[in-house]
Formats: sequence, structure tokens, C-alpha cells
Amino acid sequence: MIKINLLPHREEKRKQRVKDFYSLLLLAVIIGALIVVVVGVFNARELAIQTDRVNFIKSENAKLDEKIKEIATLKQEIDSLKARQQAVEDLQSDRNQPVFLLSELVTHTPEGVYLRALKQDGQRVTLNGYAQSQERVAEFIRNLSNNSEWMFKPELIDIHTTGIGQGRDAKKVSDFTVNVGIKRPREKEESASGVAATPAKNTSAPSPAR
Repeated sequence: MIKINLLPHREEKRKQRVKDFYSLLLLAVIIGALIVVVVGVFNARELAIQTDRVNFIKSENAKLDEKIKEIATLKQEIDSLKARQQAVEDLQSDRNQPVFLLSELVTHTPEGVYLRALKQDGQRVTLNGYAQSQERVAEFIRNLSNNSEWMFKPELIDIHTTGIGQGRDAKKVSDFTVNVGIKRPREKEESASGVAATPAKNTSAPSPAR
């Protein structure tokens, strides 16, 4: 017996294809959504890890900054203590400066030069005196500049001719003022060892007064 299919099979196949298409589309949408969710979760996790790392680095940097500040503060305190210690040592050693100064002046003051006053201001000493001639003053300055272990950089401040004495004892002399530096004991030791030697300058003889 021959069977004849009278149903519209083409229409049924078309509907089945449409249904399959929508099914596949829905599956693709679901898979895509799952992929987006997975990628989003992964990115969020990586972002959280990176954020934690950045926060950790910031926290460590803040700790390092605090330590650096503490070190800088300690360094300042150490420098301050060293400065105070050096000041105390200089104060103790400066007590002997007048002895060294007078000894050097006795040694390096040539004949014909008479010192009548001296004044110390810090590490500079102002000397006032009389000399038989300007050449004697020049010799005195050369001695202080080249031969003295305690004094350095003598500077001629003023020199002029004046008269002293009366009657037969009156005579013309050179009235001079010299400013010279005096070293502290530690500066003398450094200068002797060549660590911080102060170069001496030769002072030329003053020009004759007119």
C-alpha cells in the first residue's frame, strides 16, 4: 500500500530550522554572557591584585619616608652634637692662645719694632706699634706671614709717620696697625699635616710715606 504524506513538510522543516536558529542564538548569547562574566571576574581579580600591590608599595614608601626623616633628624642631631663638642674643645684650647700669641710675637718681632697694644676679636688680632722705619714693619709682616706657626695672613691696615718724645729725645717713627689671624691648636695640627694648610701670602713692603 502506498503512503502519501499530505502534510506541508517544507513548512515544518522551515519552522524547525527557525527553532534551531533561535536555540543556537540563545546558546551563543548564554556562552557569550558566561565569557563576559568570567573575563570580568578575572579582570576584577587582577585589578584587585594590582591595587593591593600599589597600596603595599605606597605603604612601604611611606615607611621609608618616615625612616629617612628619622635618619635626617638623627644626622642633624649628630652634627649639632659634634658642633657643640668642637665648640667646647675650641673653647678649652683657646685658653692657651694668649700664651702662643705672645710667644710668637716675641720670636718674630724684629729689632726696631715696638708693640704698644694688641686686641683679639675672634680669630683675628689687631696689633698697634711703632717702628724705626717702614722697612722694619715690612720685615715684621714677612715674619708673621712666612715664619709663624700660629699666625697667618697678616694685613697692613695703616702706617704713617709720627713723632714721639720731646726735646732732644724727640724722633720720627712709623706708627702702624697690622691685622693678623691666629690659628687654633687643631688648625695648626691640620696645617702641619697638610690636611687644611692655609696658604701664606707674602706682603710686599709698604711704600714710603710722603
